[in-house]
Amino acid sequence: MNWLDVWAWGFVATALQTTLMAGAQRLGLSRISLPFMLGTMVTANRDRASVVGFILHLCVGWLIAAFYALVFIRLGRANPWLGGTLGIAHALFILLAVMPILPGLHPRMASEHSGPEVTRGLEPPGFLALNYGRWTPLVVLIAHAVYGAVLGVLYRV
Repeated sequence: MNWLDVWAWGFVATALQTTLMAGAQRLGLSRISLPFMLGTMVTANRDRASVVGFILHLCVGWLIAAFYALVFIRLGRANPWLGGTLGIAHALFILLAVMPILPGLHPRMASEHSGPEVTRGLEPPGFLALNYGRWTPLVVLIAHAVYGAVLGVLYRV
């Protein structure tokens, strides 16, 4: 595995993905912020949560880039179509498997069953993260497809 490529292009792909999702949030297409969600898992300080969460999101992005690299190596090729397809599968996994269990993992997130409390002020994502806006599933799919496509273009097998 080319660790320098994983490090460099994993950073680029994660930064671009985060930028796309933040842009969608600023445009009012979605209210989801993966860095904020991750940050509030480890700190109750909402001002610091985005910074801490961005660092965590970057680290997770590097780990996932290593997984993508293993797939590219196993298949003997890397290209934007393969990377984008992996990104879509990745997004579907997040939307369909991770988001439903997130309230049970997140110490500051309300659940669909119990509602908000003083210590659990974050809204649960709901089915396909639709509680964060009707365009959220599309935003997540596109951002993750771009993440994968960038890795597919830049990673050298």
